[in-house]
Amino acid sequence: MSDIIHVAQPAAIPAGLAQLGRRRFLAGMGVTTATLAGAVALGPDWGSGAPQRLPAAPVMPAVRPISLAPRAPVLYGPADRVEWQAFARAYVTPEGRVIDTGNGNVSHSEGQGWGLMAAQAADDQEGFASILAWTTQNLQKRPYDRLHAWRYRPADATPVADLNNATDGDLFIAGALARAAVRWNRPDYAAQAGRLAAAILGLVRQAGARTVLLPGAAGFETADAYSINPSYYTFALFPDLAALAPSPAWDLLRLDGLALILQGRFGRWSLPPDWLRVGRNDGALSPAPGWPPRFSFDAIRVPLHLAWAGLPPGPFRESFNRYWAAPRRMSPAWVDLVSDEVAPYPASAGISAVAALLTDAAAGKMPSNPTVRSTNDYYSAGLVLLSRLAAQEGRPAM
Repeated sequence: MSDIIHVAQPAAIPAGLAQLGRRRFLAGMGVTTATLAGAVALGPDWGSGAPQRLPAAPVMPAVRPISLAPRAPVLYGPADRVEWQAFARAYVTPEGRVIDTGNGNVSHSEGQGWGLMAAQAADDQEGFASILAWTTQNLQKRPYDRLHAWRYRPADATPVADLNNATDGDLFIAGALARAAVRWNRPDYAAQAGRLAAAILGLVRQAGARTVLLPGAAGFETADAYSINPSYYTFALFPDLAALAPSPAWDLLRLDGLALILQGRFGRWSLPPDWLRVGRNDGALSPAPGWPPRFSFDAIRVPLHLAWAGLPPGPFRESFNRYWAAPRRMSPAWVDLVSDEVAPYPASAGISAVAALLTDAAAGKMPSNPTVRSTNDYYSAGLVLLSRLAAQEGRPAM
């Protein structure tokens, strides 16, 4: 396990990020890797602010152990492959770069991982190889651990200026490699996935009795707390990685990650926040300072990952369904977990795809997923693709 790096905790998000309304690697934006040894410094855009008073998390029952036995990778059906092809035409360059059209056409390790996962599920070896080659060449810039830099800005003189990683991107890249190794009998992919999975284990920390996973190598831990992103817990991929980098930590991350999600819920509808503060000594939970206390564009992936892994956390399903069933003129894009204020604009087609994954499953139906063509940006289209994979693979349904 790597040494712990202590940095100041950002107390307010930069104004530019607030205008975006969503970015999944926020703390990494304010922290740059100064040296290969891991020294970090806060960027100049971080402001200051007082922490808000927050409601207490509900007390939930203990979580039962979950099997880590890997399963054969699922193939997309014909209709889903059409959706992958539509995504590739709209958001993947011939060189294999997945473009975030909603964020200045930059690229992220997240998007590269999503592209790899969908390509292997569609049995698209050529598409997978091109995305992997671009990812390895342009984002694997950390020779000390081989994790991937989280962002690529094509218009900058130095497109990869920040070497901090984003753990969800690394998890998806490693998980896609592990599945591609099985699907296409590629031992080289398995070896690459194993090395990356072992590096991810270096981001595991202990918070009281809880085992937690850092969202990135730098910028998420202080002397008294960790900032955790619940949507980075890609439960469905843990068995694939545990098979290549065996460690008791995978089982602990699944158990404690599920407990974090069930216990770290707030507001009128008892929903998880995009970012969660975990006390280093006592494991106490609250929405993390430095980000809006919202169930939003990050946290929408929490029910996706639970359904994909076939995990049945009934209390969360009920909370989510109550939120979506509330009488309103529209389904909002987010809710503030302190004030219960909802967004003045509607949820995207990608968020609707995740909602369908849960609500239709509860009714015993296959999800009535939106299509990639019904979306208007990379992130929403990616949620459509992942929801389709989760619908096929997740058993039992939530």
